[in-house]
Amino acid sequence: MNTDTFAALLARVRKGDSDAATELVRLYEPAIRVAVRASLVDTNLRRHFDASDICQSVMGSFFVRAAAGQYDLEQPAQLVALLAKMARNKVAMEARHHRQEKRDARRVTGGDSVLAGAAGATQSPSDAAAGKELLSAILTRLGEEEREIAQRRALGQDWAVIAAEMGGTPDGRRKQLSRALDRLAPELGYAEDADE
Repeated sequence: MNTDTFAALLARVRKGDSDAATELVRLYEPAIRVAVRASLVDTNLRRHFDASDICQSVMGSFFVRAAAGQYDLEQPAQLVALLAKMARNKVAMEARHHRQEKRDARRVTGGDSVLAGAAGATQSPSDAAAGKELLSAILTRLGEEEREIAQRRALGQDWAVIAAEMGGTPDGRRKQLSRALDRLAPELGYAEDADE
């Protein structure tokens, strides 16, 4: 995919285009699966979740943040690297969660039959990408200044322009939006795990 096509696809995702989100999932989910499988080496953990669960979670987190314009991605390789990092972080987060004393996955006995009735992920990546509703949910929960930053990013403004017009530094404004999204992620159903 060339740079212009990639930029156009991301712009459509930011605007809430569900066809663009579906296309992005189709193109990049295989890279996430590879990263998950490479990270998911513990067979005990594999009983609790699989690559598709992590893929859905990664894409959901990505779409929440992309809708708010958090990412500056210019090349497809940057997106692959970001999604792979998010996948590795989510696998590590799940491993920590399942290894806590009371639910230590290494102590589960009874084989896969114990987990046969476990529910899978409840939200598909295309559901998470219901763009306009998602962006609206984010914007209504942000403070006035955070909302302005998110709206400017959704329109494609870069951090330097935002900082020049609103004051502060580009990195400071980026961190302000990132912290706001970290705060909102649990409300929107996306547990965060330092996936930037």
